[in-house]
Amino acid sequence: MSSGVSGVFGRNAFNEATMRECLPKNVFQSLKRTLDGEQPLDPATADVIANAMKDWAIAKGATHFCHWFQPMTGLTAEKHDAFISPTKDGRTIMEFSGKELTQGEPDASSFPSGGLRATFEARGYTAWDCTSPVFVKEDGKNITLYIPSAFCSYTGEALDKKTPLLRSMDALSRQAVRVLKALGNGCTNVKRVIATMGPEQEYFLVDQSFCAKRLDLVLAGRTLFGAKPPRGQELEDHYFGSLHERIANFMNEVNHELWKLGVTAKTQHNEVAPAQYELAPVFSTVNVAADHNQLTMDTLQKVARRHGFVCLLHEKPFAGVNGSGKHNNWSMATDTGINLLDPGDTPHDNMVFLVMLCAVIRAVDQYAMLLRASVANAGNDHRLGANEAPPAIVSVFLGEQLTDIFEQLAKGSAKSSKRGGQLKLGVSTLPHLPKDSTDRNRTSPFAFTGNKFEFRMVGSSQSISGPSFTLNTIVAETLSEIADVLEKASDVPAAAQKILQDIATQHARIVFNGDNYSEEWAAEAARRGLPNIRAAVEALKTIPSPQNIALFTKHGVLSENELRARTEIFLEVYSRQINVEAQTMLTMARRQILPACCEYSARLGEAVTAVSGAGVKAEAQKAMLQKVCDLIATLQTRIEALEKARAGAAGTKGHERQAEAYRTDVVPAMQALRVVADELEVLMDARLWPLPTYAEMLFVR
Repeated sequence: MSSGVSGVFGRNAFNEATMRECLPKNVFQSLKRTLDGEQPLDPATADVIANAMKDWAIAKGATHFCHWFQPMTGLTAEKHDAFISPTKDGRTIMEFSGKELTQGEPDASSFPSGGLRATFEARGYTAWDCTSPVFVKEDGKNITLYIPSAFCSYTGEALDKKTPLLRSMDALSRQAVRVLKALGNGCTNVKRVIATMGPEQEYFLVDQSFCAKRLDLVLAGRTLFGAKPPRGQELEDHYFGSLHERIANFMNEVNHELWKLGVTAKTQHNEVAPAQYELAPVFSTVNVAADHNQLTMDTLQKVARRHGFVCLLHEKPFAGVNGSGKHNNWSMATDTGINLLDPGDTPHDNMVFLVMLCAVIRAVDQYAMLLRASVANAGNDHRLGANEAPPAIVSVFLGEQLTDIFEQLAKGSAKSSKRGGQLKLGVSTLPHLPKDSTDRNRTSPFAFTGNKFEFRMVGSSQSISGPSFTLNTIVAETLSEIADVLEKASDVPAAAQKILQDIATQHARIVFNGDNYSEEWAAEAARRGLPNIRAAVEALKTIPSPQNIALFTKHGVLSENELRARTEIFLEVYSRQINVEAQTMLTMARRQILPACCEYSARLGEAVTAVSGAGVKAEAQKAMLQKVCDLIATLQTRIEALEKARAGAAGTKGHERQAEAYRTDVVPAMQALRVVADELEVLMDARLWPLPTYAEMLFVR
């Protein structure tokens, strides 16, 4: 980084470097032991830390603090309290105690609980996640100290997305350390294994003036109507294209805002669809990555408004062009600095790597439906299985080198590794390029990419916490199974080799290196017995299975009640989201599209009357009028059909049955209404059409 960026980076984050400066040495060392999981935070230490945080934040202009957490709404939540405390003589002093730092008490009654709490039972607690840096956030003139926190009910049940994520990190660490100690191989001194993450964030930018005229973008975050424009992404000229100056200015401000918060925003570029872009950070621990991704989404939307844009994070804002995902680059690292998914130069000889690799492959195969469910929402239904990256079928891409090793393992043991070599481009002034030992597969939902796995099914609007704690937990389970065998083995290398052979034999079906979009793969996956769950509701219904309940309870990540509650919340959110979309469609169709179409038909009628008896010209206008009138009649019929379907679904009892009603009755009725409205858009006088078009929104900068 340049000296300018270095001066900005982390300026508003109470990170390790800042703590080292602000805290007494003994307090800092005590906190470090807490961060390393060696001891709980002492209340006296918390008081000293809180006071130092307060002084640091006030020096930056902060007047308030808040516990910042991730409830099950999918957003973040915060309640701001001032540092002020009244004195007896009528003045105030600025105070912040260790108790205020470590524990908050927001009202829990208005957050989704999935039946864990009655609505009148209001008490809930937030607890400081000291492993994620506290930061100062500037929202206009309001400057607040933000404390990343977990959120639980009065009875201690998780009401958020961070608590199970932190639990899953502990579970993964426990089981991975067991495996490493049993294997030896220079890893016996490892005390902790950390799940790491680098989430790529895709998003769209649309001019604010267009969004203001589209109720669907305002209320639903996606276009519910819109005819295909003359040009979409078929020229393939947007991906990695030159940045428009207005976009570049926006990205520059986003970067500086994130750098101030300690978010390592690194990569930015045009994405595949017009008006679509991507931002990617450097890897960090998975809970910090989750917090930073929430900050990234918030910053993208906030800065977009300053530049006259609206940032759309919906998975499919525009039909007919690519939607947006969030590619989660996941790996495991030891506290001694070893990436456990780094193959090294001779991966066939790297037993630690092979065991970790095979543990992940087994986990993905055994819990493919759970992984699919972890990314299920109404928005992602428009991406997964819809001829777009990635499909709804979960498979693993290993590439040529690792697939060859995996196949060798199935036969007994791996004895060689294919090499990448070098690329010679035939130009003397160009360097020879080292060729990776394997290609990349952009169509795979779960792809190995050098020293990590890229989970590409996550939706752009999602918190990464849910998919991440799912992945952590399923890998913890397979590592637990492996550790159970290795710890009892008299010959550990032989036992490890047998485990690798069994996994390579039993789970070869999940490995696929080809085109995941092809119809041939769908048929082949069915023959292999791989699930293909294309609808969110069907995926969500699989969450509270006996297998998943046993998994999450065994590792202390979620109790059965917590797991069932989450399923109920997800189904309820699905129903509510579709209901909002349906009601928005009805409002737009009745109050904007139908009146405009009627006005157009009236003008056509006047034109027909004016040329009555004029031969061919009159017949052409009569035919057009008839077509428009027929479409208007169909539009009205489909408006009524959608209202009937929506009312029926809204009145259905039971979260599962209601979500199913929205999926099977309301969604098709919405699509049917859209088809006729989009056909009318193509026929209408452009001056009368009431909505900004796709061509305007996707291409006007």
